[in-house]
Order: sequence, then C-alpha cells, then structure tokens
Amino acid sequence: MDAVEKDYSPILKQIRMLCLSFPATSERLSHGAPTFFVNEKKSFVQYHHNHHGDGIIGLWCAAPAGVQTLLIESDSDIYFRPAYVGHLGWVGLRLDRNAEWTEIQGVIQEAYLTRAPKKYCAMVKNS
Repeated sequence: MDAVEKDYSPILKQIRMLCLSFPATSERLSHGAPTFFVNEKKSFVQYHHNHHGDGIIGLWCAAPAGVQTLLIESDSDIYFRPAYVGHLGWVGLRLDRNAEWTEIQGVIQEAYLTRAPKKYCAMVKNS
C-alpha cells in the first residue's frame, strides 16, 4: 500500500469507485497522482493531495468549455483553476472543504462525459 492509499484511502476509495464505474475506465499513476482514464488514453480526473505543497486535497477534472469559470465564480471556496491543466479548461474541486458528495459525483461525471467517446457517453446518459 503506497502513501496515498494508506493516508487518504477513505475518500480516494470513493473517488476510485465512482471513476471506475464508467465504461472503459482505468486508473494508473500519472505524474505521481492517481489518475483516471478513458480507454487507457484520455485522462479525465486526477486526485491530488498537497500537490507541490499547495495544502489542497482535491481533484483536477476535465470540464466542458466555459464551465471552469462558471464554477469558480459560483463558489471559489471549493472550485479553483488547477496547475498545468487549468489553461485547458479543467477545474479543481477541493475535497478538504464542504463539497457535497452529490456535487463531487456530478463534476466527476461531467469530466468523464467531456473526455469519453460518444458511444460511452450515450451509455452513461441512458443509465
């Protein structure tokens, strides 16, 4: 069991279960962070704990165009522009603040739908 699993397993386990519940998903470390992929190619969510000392436990999630700004403006206590992928429109979601699980689930699902092929998106939308 690595340090991430040992120290942060309860929330990471929930994130993992949700991310891996979508069609054709997988997980592997990418840049030192647990990262979830569609078809083992396109990442849609990364889990970070104290990335380069930022003190944040959170997710970096793919987001549809324009959504990043809307979310950050609606609640800057929970949402942020993540390093490295923020300029691509990805949104950060703080797990160390009072985000509701239904909100976390919604952001993860949108991240998946943003990166997944249409055939998988249809499966998720119809379930």
